[in-house]
Amino acid sequence: MPRPPATRDVFLAIAEPRRRDILSLLGRVGESGVGAIAVTLDMAQPAASKHLGVLREAGVVRVRRDGRQRLYSLQADRLRAVHEWTRTFERYWSSQTDRIKARAEQAAGPGPHAPETTP
Repeated sequence: MPRPPATRDVFLAIAEPRRRDILSLLGRVGESGVGAIAVTLDMAQPAASKHLGVLREAGVVRVRRDGRQRLYSLQADRLRAVHEWTRTFERYWSSQTDRIKARAEQAAGPGPHAPETTP
């Protein structure tokens, strides 16, 4: 069965790691042209353009013209559905972190300020 196109579906659009790299970059720099994105992420300009097209179709980035150049920026509100979905798993992450912390503290033994106990 063929895969559905990534266009318009935010989850499918961000499934590609290079697209997530582009989103992270735009989140840091604010706005950038395709050439600068390609150079920064060490990818061919046609590949960067293709990824930006998919992200634009999904509404995750917006583009504006500045003379002959097209500048891309993050449209983070479109990622809200992803954020809300991943939040359903936070309880697993926090409980896992609590268990790791407890094991590390147990393995370390009593700290320097712990009261001494006599048998």
